[in-house]
Amino acid sequence: MIDLTIVLFERISLLLLAAFMLTQLPGFRSLLDRDIAIDTVIYLSLVFGFMGILGTYTGVLIELETMALESRFTLVTQDGVLIGFSMVVVMIAGLLGGPFVGLGSGIIPGIFLMLLGGEAWLANCLINPLAGLITGWTGQFFSEERVIAPGKAMFIGMFPPVLHMGLLLIFINDQQKGVELVNTVGIPLVITNAIALAIFTMMIRAALHETEREAAIETNRALSIAEKALPILQDASLAENAEKMAKLLFDELDVAAIAITDKQKVLSHVGLGDDHHHLGEPLKMRLSQKALDTGNIQVAYEREDIHCRIDTCPLKTAIMVPIYRSGEIIGLINLYFRNSQQIRAVEIELAKGLGTIISNQISGFEAERMKELLKEAEIRNLQAQINPHFLFNTFNLLHSLMRVNPEKARHILIQLSQYMRANLSIASKSTIFLKDELAHVNAYIEIVTARFMDQLIVNKTIDKGMENVMIPPATLQPLVENSIQHGLKHIKIKGKIEIKITREGDWVFLTVEDNGRGFPEHQFELLGKEPITSLNGNGTALYNINERLKGIMGEESRLQFINLPNEGSAVLFKIRAFTGE
Repeated sequence: MIDLTIVLFERISLLLLAAFMLTQLPGFRSLLDRDIAIDTVIYLSLVFGFMGILGTYTGVLIELETMALESRFTLVTQDGVLIGFSMVVVMIAGLLGGPFVGLGSGIIPGIFLMLLGGEAWLANCLINPLAGLITGWTGQFFSEERVIAPGKAMFIGMFPPVLHMGLLLIFINDQQKGVELVNTVGIPLVITNAIALAIFTMMIRAALHETEREAAIETNRALSIAEKALPILQDASLAENAEKMAKLLFDELDVAAIAITDKQKVLSHVGLGDDHHHLGEPLKMRLSQKALDTGNIQVAYEREDIHCRIDTCPLKTAIMVPIYRSGEIIGLINLYFRNSQQIRAVEIELAKGLGTIISNQISGFEAERMKELLKEAEIRNLQAQINPHFLFNTFNLLHSLMRVNPEKARHILIQLSQYMRANLSIASKSTIFLKDELAHVNAYIEIVTARFMDQLIVNKTIDKGMENVMIPPATLQPLVENSIQHGLKHIKIKGKIEIKITREGDWVFLTVEDNGRGFPEHQFELLGKEPITSLNGNGTALYNINERLKGIMGEESRLQFINLPNEGSAVLFKIRAFTGE
């Protein structure tokens, strides 16, 4: 029994070596991911089935008459019983691929053993598909484990050999010889099959651990590249910084060359082949166009797919990665290699990850640029709302003053020029000094008080040291204008406006009060939250100011509205006491 066990271990070691080579097949990873489709079942059944045939030749032949052991055989005699290792292969198939893969892979060596013949041909024929089914169904109880533990695999591996011994007792005609055969091979067969199954699961776990470790390394590399690419992509578009990006990728990746293209031509090429792969060349690779059309990564495994006109070009293979901006393909990153053996699954996954990360960065920066443009457009829109009616009234005032008080008209014209200059200078800025905003307010007040003469009083209370506090442009002036145009409209008493700017700790509080009619109660809750056209323009201006304050200074700086107890209203907000010094 010991001698037989040693022989079986020697033979099964050859089978385990072949099984280890099987783990390197591209389709084998689908077993670990449990991504089994009908075509995968057929493919894996064929692979494991033919390996099972190989396993029959690693077994031994036992003659029932003499119980002699023949380690090598070419023909199974009528009295011979073949003890092969096809069952081990089938158990591996069932354990990894499930009952259907186990059944399919067991049928192939089962038919082969039937053709070989021998005393126990029927038992050998039946045990293979049965072993695949049993192992596959049993393995499903441990489906939460990606790869079953070796101890559990060893336990599962004991059942099919025991069943095999039972089938031998049933189908061998000479019962005494059958019992003697089972006593001879039973325990060695159970031990070797169970241990072989456990060793194979250990191989899978080791291979999987190595794959995951390599994937983690590549993930860290991709994140490192993405971090270094941030300042490149942030400064300008990919087209403008294509050369810098190509050099970065070439330095970080183990590739022969890097090329970056738009949808028509090459923008940069760094690495081998730069003597004839020039900038501005049109895209020649058929797979490049396919990548642009489909948005999917493409791999050129043959030199003919590169379409290079130079026969001595060192670039033989390439990976073409589409780059997106806001969902639209804007170009490709081509990773070139010297030969197809360098393009492994991990390189393809790394290329996909880089493409996704770089595309997200480009889209993110594009969104930021659009946000900045939107802010500028909002400022310009606000200025457009302020200027037309104000200019019309001011020109009428100047027309009147030119005849009765030319000096006053000259003074108002200077204030108007300062007001318009301030409008033009702040349109492209997100924040300005408070002193500049107050100059804008003062120019406006000078013009308005000239129109209303003794009907309007404007008082300002400003704490010292506020000049260099940063504030969003066109905030105070529109609030003062709203008080004059809407708050003081239709009042019979003299209009008063109070501008208060005070500092408390880290905050600067700004308030514009008037003694007008106040805000309508039924619309009070909507002020600043949405445009209110029924307020004769007041609601739209307040909404724009509030949105800009929140967008630039934060939610805490939003406008607050108060109807004063006696008469009038107040609009106030606060900003951080940050200075631009």
